[in-house]
Amino acid sequence: MTRLVLAALFLVASASWADSAMDKYDRTCRICHANGVGGAPKTGDVDAWRPRLEKGMESLIRASNRGLNGMPPKGMCYDCSDQDYEALISYMSTSAS
Repeated sequence: MTRLVLAALFLVASASWADSAMDKYDRTCRICHANGVGGAPKTGDVDAWRPRLEKGMESLIRASNRGLNGMPPKGMCYDCSDQDYEALISYMSTSAS
């Protein structure tokens, strides 16, 4: 019974985090990355993300925090942690199909 309760709590917490990450994407990243505004790599465009990913996740997180080219510091996500940026970058750089 205890294991079942713990498993249920884990699933609820995981789903809650996923909703939170998607809320952050919808609230901030989507504005530019859905349509490639200002040269932003489009969400799901693996080829556009490839050269960026080759620089490493740490470099991408640093650029997200500092801003780069047309992207403002923090990408307008002032409550994003480095872990949030990693999850968001992973989501955006993966094929939508």
